[in-house]
Amino acid sequence: MVDLKRLRQEPEVFHRAIREKGVALDLEALLALDQEVQELKKRLQEVQTERNQVAKRVPKAPPEEKEALIARGKALGEEAKRLEEALREKEARLEALLLQVPLPPWPGAPVGGEEANREIKRVGDPPAFPFPPLDHVALMEKNGWWEPRISQVSGSRSYALRGDLALYELALLRFAMDFMAKRGFLPMTLPSYAREKAFVGTGHFPAYRDQVWAIAETDLYLTGTAEVVLNALHSGEILPYEALPLRYAGYAPAFRSEAGSFGKDVRGLMRVHQFHKVEQYVLTEASLQASDRAFQELLENAEEILRLLELPYRLVEVATGDMGPGKWRQVDIEVYLPSEGRYRETHSCSALLDWQARRANLRYRDPEGRVRYAYTLNNTALATPRILAMLLENHQLQDGRVRVPKALVPYMGKEVLEPCG
Repeated sequence: MVDLKRLRQEPEVFHRAIREKGVALDLEALLALDQEVQELKKRLQEVQTERNQVAKRVPKAPPEEKEALIARGKALGEEAKRLEEALREKEARLEALLLQVPLPPWPGAPVGGEEANREIKRVGDPPAFPFPPLDHVALMEKNGWWEPRISQVSGSRSYALRGDLALYELALLRFAMDFMAKRGFLPMTLPSYAREKAFVGTGHFPAYRDQVWAIAETDLYLTGTAEVVLNALHSGEILPYEALPLRYAGYAPAFRSEAGSFGKDVRGLMRVHQFHKVEQYVLTEASLQASDRAFQELLENAEEILRLLELPYRLVEVATGDMGPGKWRQVDIEVYLPSEGRYRETHSCSALLDWQARRANLRYRDPEGRVRYAYTLNNTALATPRILAMLLENHQLQDGRVRVPKALVPYMGKEVLEPCG
């Protein structure tokens, strides 16, 4: 959510943000509704003030005036009730519209849709195989690492791993948690569900409600990232300045409905309903300098993880129309997938300034004693099984086995993933 005072003062800034981010929102209608709310509040205050004055006069009024004063007090009470009802309805409508207002993006963001995304860095070279390489599905089938019956049990976009590949997935997640702990982030294991308020706080609701599964007969929804829970942990608190920045590394199984992705990546590990994710999350003071420092830290953490996994990758500056309404800046990391001859997204580093904090009521007291909304940032540390597709394909050997990166050998106890017996 944006600062309503700034929205009133700088509507042209938000008109541009709405246009550049492709948000379907009538800002003029929102501002007109805001004006109505302000006028209702003013009138309600006037009515309540007069009503109080009348109530004070009644006991001391002469008999010939008392009846008229009582009638006036009753009329004012009825008007106040009507105004309060109208105000509640209009404030609810206004809040629903405010939740849709996008945060203006940073000046360096490319303007446009996905086609305007700009590569800013490339690390490592795609592998040159001296043999015909296999894709990750063929490698799993060849080695018995893939359980084909799972679709009969759990439906499409499900996966079940066997043997060394199952252990490899667990090793990767533990590796990521250990890495983040060494970087000073507090490791946390978290629930895979939260109340609606938490999704509103991150901005997943109302914009991406169709991507989230509701748990029947409860007020809970399955989360697609630990960010949802982490962002709600300090809701309503006033944190001391000395506690900032807060750095969390949250692990939770994640769920997405994949609505609208029919026909995309049906085969293999790239787009599944349930996956596992270690998420980086930072809550910091409200300054661009602090946000920029945290952004670079989150980005460097993800890059170092990919370097340790010995994977070729690139960084992409995400354009305004592809970054989502709440983002100030977004840089995606994409890893090379040999079977497709292109890079695919594995990480998304996002700075949201106070957009989430206003929605989730995340505040701190600054050194001058003022209570302020914090800034939030997040980035993937590691998510499986998608990263497994890149690891299998980039590190495959001629005999179909797969090499384990040196950093993962202590977790696996072996240098090569062997076929299931």
